[in-house]
Amino acid sequence: LIMPSGHPEVSPMTAPKKLYIKTYGCQMNVYDSERMAEAMGAEGYVTTDKAEEADMVLLNTCHIREKASEKLYSDLGRLRPLKIEKPDLKIGVAGCVAQAEGAEILRRMPLVDLVVGPQSYHRLPAMARAAEAGEKPVDTDFPAEDKFDHLPDRPSASTRPAAFLTVQEGCDKFCAFCVVPYTRGAEVSRPVARLLEEARGLAAQGVREITLLGQNVNAYHGEGPDGTWGLARLLRELAKIDGLARLRYTTSHPNDMDDDLIAAHGELPELMPYLHLPVQSGSDRILKAMNRKHTAEAYLRLIARIRAARPDILLSSDFIVGFPGETDRDFEDTLDLIRAVGFGAAYSFKYSARPGTPAAEKPEIDSAVADARLQTLQALITEQQRAVQTAM
Repeated sequence: LIMPSGHPEVSPMTAPKKLYIKTYGCQMNVYDSERMAEAMGAEGYVTTDKAEEADMVLLNTCHIREKASEKLYSDLGRLRPLKIEKPDLKIGVAGCVAQAEGAEILRRMPLVDLVVGPQSYHRLPAMARAAEAGEKPVDTDFPAEDKFDHLPDRPSASTRPAAFLTVQEGCDKFCAFCVVPYTRGAEVSRPVARLLEEARGLAAQGVREITLLGQNVNAYHGEGPDGTWGLARLLRELAKIDGLARLRYTTSHPNDMDDDLIAAHGELPELMPYLHLPVQSGSDRILKAMNRKHTAEAYLRLIARIRAARPDILLSSDFIVGFPGETDRDFEDTLDLIRAVGFGAAYSFKYSARPGTPAAEKPEIDSAVADARLQTLQALITEQQRAVQTAM
């Protein structure tokens, strides 16, 4: 700009605002964090991996594991000095702890500027503007509209060969230990057309591997052009997309492994020979107390059918050790199931009560006993995992 005096005046470009996101928990939260970053990108934000550089810090929380709330409040406490140093810094809490605790987070931690649940993060840009105006918005509703309809396209996937794609959210199983039905809501499946459009867009940007996500992904029942589609049919259609070389999905429930999905494992070369199929326990008594609605024998028969369709498949699972009422015999039943299956990996945890779940009302077993059982189980899983790796 040339001023009338003839001297140039430099008008510096406005620097973009920076967004720092810390993601807790599973792949679903990783996907959600990416979509939140894309939504805020439309507001002029760019991501940074340093909280001290950020204009907004977003903590995307998980409520599945023990002490989830304590971890959140601990991290918020560590952000307090940064908030004092940068009074204009906006701090948001998202995800399942936000859904579970809502406005209580603002009461306990006044430094927080906004709270948004996992079904409402499409409203994050408007909430950020409200926070800039001095408000402290809280949105933990289960909105009637589909949040995915209000999110921007996914421009950032082009830098990666692999991407997540959420196809289903929520769960109707109501396992006695799980908070997902309360924090993520009932099972909802995204329409087929929207998923194929998003997947083709990812492939066009260079993505070669897609992992389909859902709290209970194999219960997928999306609206298709000719009726309701299951997960197997969706996988078969995704396998036709030019450029996509690999497909995966997680996490599954044994009761939703139907014949077509099992057959797909043997028929689709794009569907990787890996399946995460949580069983949680090998004791029928404990499975009933967990409200899992399957038996150990039914799980073993299912594994046999899956391996008949895809003999080289690698299996992983989830195990909860020390569930209320678990006896030595119950634990031995779990070890027997592990020996019978032969897993390539597993996620195993000592039971921790989740507030508001039926199991939380039951007396817990001795912590030292649960610790010892967990170490025994993990040693067996490690032995099986090494055997699988050696065979490769």
